[in-house]
Amino acid sequence: MKDVSQADPVARDAAGVIDVVLEGGPAGLPADLRSRRVSRAEKKIKIVYYGGYEHFERGTAAATVEPVVFRWTGRTRIAE
Repeated sequence: MKDVSQADPVARDAAGVIDVVLEGGPAGLPADLRSRRVSRAEKKIKIVYYGGYEHFERGTAAATVEPVVFRWTGRTRIAE
């Protein structure tokens, strides 16, 4: 098995990316926005949607299970 820490930067970056699913929030939030790939270190995700930001935070489930679930925590408006 190849040690990722010794691999090229692209492979190392790929190893730090995980699949996530966004749960909750507006019912109209498109499915393509609810499934994404983010850095393994990411704890919060902010999605632009209808003039505001939908905020999601990582759930408490084990980090070894993918996709990792991020749950909706609230909405803020975009400042004008």
